[in-house]
Amino acid sequence: MVPDIGRGSRTHGLLVYLYGPGRREEHTDAHLVGSWDGFAPDPGRDTGLDSDPKVTLARLTAALDLRVKQAGDRAPAKHVWHCSVRTAPGDRRFSDEEWNAIAQRIVHATGIAPDGDPDGCRWIAVRHAEDHIHIVATLVRGDLRNPRLNYDFNKAQAECRRIEKEMGLRRLNAGDGTAAKNPSSAEKFKAERTGRLEASRETLREAVRQALAGADEEKEFFTRLREAGLRVKVRHAPSGDALGYNVALPGDRNRHGDPVWYPGSKLAPDLSLPKIRLRLADGTERTKPSVGGGRTDWSPPALERRSATGIAERTAVLLDRDDDGQGAAQLVGVGELLDAVAQTSPAATRAELGAAARAFERATRSHVRAERADTRALRSAARGIVQAGGALGRGEDGGTTAMLLSTLVLVTLAAARWHSARGHAQQAHASRQAAEHLRTAYRQAAATPMRVLRDQGRALPEADRRTHETTIRAVLPEQELRADSTSTKTDALIATLAQVERAGHDPETLLQQAIDMRELDTAADVNDVLVWRLRRIAQLPAHPGEAPRRLARPQTATNTVTTRVSERNAPTVAVRPGASEPRSRPTRR
Repeated sequence: MVPDIGRGSRTHGLLVYLYGPGRREEHTDAHLVGSWDGFAPDPGRDTGLDSDPKVTLARLTAALDLRVKQAGDRAPAKHVWHCSVRTAPGDRRFSDEEWNAIAQRIVHATGIAPDGDPDGCRWIAVRHAEDHIHIVATLVRGDLRNPRLNYDFNKAQAECRRIEKEMGLRRLNAGDGTAAKNPSSAEKFKAERTGRLEASRETLREAVRQALAGADEEKEFFTRLREAGLRVKVRHAPSGDALGYNVALPGDRNRHGDPVWYPGSKLAPDLSLPKIRLRLADGTERTKPSVGGGRTDWSPPALERRSATGIAERTAVLLDRDDDGQGAAQLVGVGELLDAVAQTSPAATRAELGAAARAFERATRSHVRAERADTRALRSAARGIVQAGGALGRGEDGGTTAMLLSTLVLVTLAAARWHSARGHAQQAHASRQAAEHLRTAYRQAAATPMRVLRDQGRALPEADRRTHETTIRAVLPEQELRADSTSTKTDALIATLAQVERAGHDPETLLQQAIDMRELDTAADVNDVLVWRLRRIAQLPAHPGEAPRRLARPQTATNTVTTRVSERNAPTVAVRPGASEPRSRPTRR
């Protein structure tokens, strides 16, 4: 059961909408199911021969606004309190009497009209659909004082959780006050009128997060915002220091023709300038370990993704430790890494990666305070990916994208476990949602390189296949073999072990090292995870090239497959993302 609270200043206008045909969905049989005294006039049921619904609507407005007019200047400017209460899909349908009881519980819990208080605010509950009601109240009490509505949304949420339990409804996750603010109804209507896929608030929140991903200093952050095509207004103190910032979409204007500005703190709690400064204070690593064994034939996006994969592996290990502050900080860094990957991803995976980044955004915030843990490695990985530009999604670019996504699935699942252990239901759910989107993106990115590897594994001489199959059975735990027996066969893993051996490594030793890196329980396909770990450890190309008819074992440790890939994957020019217009995004799920 989901409550949604807003405030306004026009009682009559809201009632006209509630009793009207509707704009987002059809309103049918609009009528009252409850009111402050049980005798409020009902435009939906006043159907006598001499009745006029417009007259009845005016009488209802006058009754609700009576105390507002009596209070005069002491009444709040936004005196209309509006709360919609909707059941979850699959819940049973309530009768009018049950909805009346629910409305009374909500107005009591929020302080609108406490039980037994004769001076409570006047309110009504309107039903114009099977699955929800609208509660409308005017915020002046009978003693002409304003009601105390501190934390009214949290109180409504808590009451809805109790109603769900008592009435056997679907139990939704309780909020904890750390979520970003949802777009208002007016913002959603405006997006529909102007043909946008989402409200401006949501577009701006994503653009700001992407501008922050891997930024090294405040000046760079603001530069990225402007390069993304956003309007930026920075508030300065008399000393010249920046106090805050506002952003607006080009062309998004109010009724007076002025830009619609959003402060960073209103986009999300962690996007205020003070919170951003705390994150930027950690900086990024100035020097990074050599990636790819000094190779120059792989593109910058491929090299940066390979480096980020190792950093993500270490982050998953940190999340598995029972350390609140360290884990909370790492989650923020993972969010930046996902934002960086989403904005530079190949076209084939862009939609799913964007959805994964948006889902995980909720998992980066909780009431666990992020200590000043060292997140420079994650922020540096995000920075490198952004600066390397967009990956083409073919050849080594596509292979290393699959390599990174395979690891990020396990990282987001580790985040889900971390949140679940601390009772963060919404954040754990968001982490699992991100993992599902990443799995879909991984399947898209890995389809070609894994097909090539399976072909190469099947093309090996039978004696070589048996040797590597014996190695797999000797090293991989028996339960993992059973769990993976109906999954992808071991052809790709066998091909990778053969290439590991040709590169001068001991296959059994390296396979054991790949297994010991982290748990494999959450892997959807153990073979795939081990393939990518082995290829990264042994510095094998992520995209191995086409399989010959029959592979013969060379006399040297040189990987001839790698040489063929080198010729096809010359370095690409780094392309700077988002030069003029905020990136178009798919419809939110």
